[in-house]
Amino acid sequence: MHSQLSPDEIRSFQQERGLNVTGLLDVATERALEDARWKLGDRSLYLQSSPFMHGDDVAALQSRLTEMGFDCGRVDGIYGVRTEGAVKDFQKSVGAKVDGRCGPETIIALIRLTKIVSGGVPSQLRESAAARTRGPALANKVIVLDPGSNGDETDIVYDIAVRIEGRLLALGASVFLTRGAKNAPSESERIAFTNTNATDLFISLHTDTHKNPSAQGVATYFYGSDAHGVHSVVGERFASLVQREICARTNLLNCRTHAKTWDALRLTKAPSVRVDCGYLSNSHDAKNLASPEFRDAVAEAFIIAIQRLYLAAEDDAKTGTLRISDLRSAGIRR
Repeated sequence: MHSQLSPDEIRSFQQERGLNVTGLLDVATERALEDARWKLGDRSLYLQSSPFMHGDDVAALQSRLTEMGFDCGRVDGIYGVRTEGAVKDFQKSVGAKVDGRCGPETIIALIRLTKIVSGGVPSQLRESAAARTRGPALANKVIVLDPGSNGDETDIVYDIAVRIEGRLLALGASVFLTRGAKNAPSESERIAFTNTNATDLFISLHTDTHKNPSAQGVATYFYGSDAHGVHSVVGERFASLVQREICARTNLLNCRTHAKTWDALRLTKAPSVRVDCGYLSNSHDAKNLASPEFRDAVAEAFIIAIQRLYLAAEDDAKTGTLRISDLRSAGIRR
């Protein structure tokens, strides 16, 4: 059935879903099309052994529960342990059978009830509150750096990651890299590694290429889905901060921030961003990326953006003005 879709229809769907807009039926698009065929009420939902149930009906359930104040975690369309727990809490609150299964009785109760909470999406409020309560010091933060390993970018982004790592360690942060200089774990392995380390922030580093050699610039991505009406508040804020800091400290073209539903952003529990630090297919960007001084400037931009993420509004500074020496002299390390 999916093979009957035209390239324009596929592109439209990919755009709506926050996928790479290629017009091709790749694995991620096929999976999203399969998810999209399920609407809440089409089937009973429950926790099953791996692979977990997934689909738009699960995402709709998670969104509804979240709006009512039940903690499903991130709206990711996967019926996992946390979603089952939220269903049980909801069932208990309405006097239904507490079995963690979302069948007809539970769905009818969901539809009948109005929102219990107002003033913002609870999951987004929880994410913002968690970041605030962690305080401004980097010494108690766990940062996971995820340097890409796709062809020519491998050595470049690993080198940038190592430069970021050294500066973060000097400021007292705990830092993990998802790979070494020569190995290349799978995306699922990198996500699992991140989720087992009580991570505060996940940063995936990449470069880009394009058949048009004029394509250039830096772009940053965070988790967000217009289809499900959700996004990562902290991820979006950090994406904006690091995008602006890089553009203020380098001559890279500003290609802005974008919401995407890529697995590395959707399935990591921590606020997550992906930064494409330029186009290797563009002579201007490639020359920059080959320069140690440029890589240092990019690394410093990341450090300042990370620190600004945790600063209170009254302590924040204008983009492009802070230096790492300012952080040390201000005693923010501890």
